[in-house]
Amino acid sequence: MSKYLFLTVTLFLLWSFSGSLQAAPIPVLDTNAKHKPGVLIKGIPPVDNDLARVVTLGNYNNISRVKAKTRGGKKQRRRVRFARFNRKITAKSVMIINADTGETIFAKNPDLPRQPASTIKVLTGMIAIKSLKNNSLVRVTRHAQQMPRSKIYLDTKKRYKADDLINAVLLASANDASVALAEQIAGSEKNFASMMTLRAKLWGAKKTICRTANGLTARGQHTTARDLAQIFRHAMQDKEFARRMKRTKIKTSYGKLLRNHNKALWTVKGALGGKTGYTYAARQTYVGKFKRGQDSIVVAIMGSGTMWSDIKKLVEYGFKKNSQLKLARYARDDSTGIVTAVR
Repeated sequence: MSKYLFLTVTLFLLWSFSGSLQAAPIPVLDTNAKHKPGVLIKGIPPVDNDLARVVTLGNYNNISRVKAKTRGGKKQRRRVRFARFNRKITAKSVMIINADTGETIFAKNPDLPRQPASTIKVLTGMIAIKSLKNNSLVRVTRHAQQMPRSKIYLDTKKRYKADDLINAVLLASANDASVALAEQIAGSEKNFASMMTLRAKLWGAKKTICRTANGLTARGQHTTARDLAQIFRHAMQDKEFARRMKRTKIKTSYGKLLRNHNKALWTVKGALGGKTGYTYAARQTYVGKFKRGQDSIVVAIMGSGTMWSDIKKLVEYGFKKNSQLKLARYARDDSTGIVTAVR
């Protein structure tokens, strides 16, 4: 009898113990998981959303279509968009700076030396403004007269007002007027080119060397996109220079109509002035200043194949990037308790 009792108790204990070892139910995917990434599985607490790795499943039993998304995806897409923008710019060298502070906003090969073409006439016009009175009469030598176009076809038998020739240089990019002014001021174009190089260095353009007054291709002559931006930034701080650069057209004292080559004045919002240039060696070059609201930027490009398209894209990008830099600077100063004026 005791044997039967012992056997009965043993079986009862084994039956009770086996019931406690039943496997936990297999977790199932919550039907709302695709709407609530933080709650993926019933019975398991969600992880921090900032660290969550949301898995999107493919077809049933097909693990090859599993894709992972992370919060870093947005940053990666921004980099892709920027790369696409960069590829759309044909210019070999680009420099965008804040016109007020000189801070770099965007740069692409900014220190690559290249022929400047007519953008270097910014220095020619600026030196002439400071060296000659508007009514000063300028002689024209044979050397100046024989300059290739673009030109205003000066006559060696006549004298011209400095005011007219300066406008011809800055607006109509006249090669003959550039050399005439150079010879009047320095005695020779070579001496004047040395003055241009010195002026550039005083403005921080240390990689600029001038050999001509008009930017025509010359051995040993070069500048960079960074230097061009600095030169134009300083030049536009002169009220007389800036006043001339914003004109779309003007008549000379002897009745010739001069038209500004800078199409950005009437095609790009906020354009204040700029100088174009082209030679076979330099390709298309440009430097200009733009203002929108309280922000102003200087854009310089060299070696472009689609100049006006490049300028429009770079100006839009420049203002957007400048706003981002201002916000970042404000946030940085705010975190340290420093109060600064954000321009």
